Amino acid sequence: MSFLCLFGGLILLLCACDPGIYHTVKSGQTLYRISRTYKIDEAYLARLNGIHDPSAIPIGTRLFIPGAERVLNVHVVKSQDNNSSVQPSAIKKKPTVSQSKSQVKPSQKAPTTSSLLKSKATQVKKLKWPLRGKIVRSFSNQVKTGGGKGIEISIREGSHVKAAEAGKVIYSGDGVSGYGFLIILQHENDFFTVYGFNRKNIVQQGDFVSQGENIAMSGTPPSGGSPRLHFEVRKGKLAVNPILYLP
Repeated sequence: MSFLCLFGGLILLLCACDPGIYHTVKSGQTLYRISRTYKIDEAYLARLNGIHDPSAIPIGTRLFIPGAERVLNVHVVKSQDNNSSVQPSAIKKKPTVSQSKSQVKPSQKAPTTSSLLKSKATQVKKLKWPLRGKIVRSFSNQVKTGGGKGIEISIREGSHVKAAEAGKVIYSGDGVSGYGFLIILQHENDFFTVYGFNRKNIVQQGDFVSQGENIAMSGTPPSGGSPRLHFEVRKGKLAVNPILYLP
């Protein structure tokens, strides 16, 4: 059974069921209010998203909401703390047209296409390393045995393999030749991460996992060799270089 056939089949099955959505925390929103809005247990939501202090969630935090079909409007709790109000002295006056022009230095140039592309590249969402070790095989567009394209990270056998991002386990098993025990996680926007050569899978198909959660124990390739992890990042069926998404 080829990896690409399995991967394509899983994607088709996922089209019929949305595993969840991501909710971005706004000012005044609390984990309690968010959990009540989506009718999900607060403690479970905190564990799923790796939140250790539910009382202090930074604005802009993206929470994975399993089972939700759309982003809902969460009631905002207005702060009564007078210290949080904006003081008049803190408001800066908008510069006049003449002031704005005088602040522009002649040496400043308009951004080039290359600089804009570099800026866009730095805005790519970063994943967490599934584990730390030496990269012994780099990403290549050349098709390898079994159809896999990713990187291989050398690590001591039995090390914890962690989820690079919160998501849903859509495959956990050893039915794909050449990968040993394999895990595939689905994330938002048709985004997937793949973890192969595991000695043991900890999570099961259908589980929801948080970013950084232990999902497997590392092992060795079925073909032999030193212990390592096979790690892939995919946009739909397209394999992309994981290094572009890792810090």
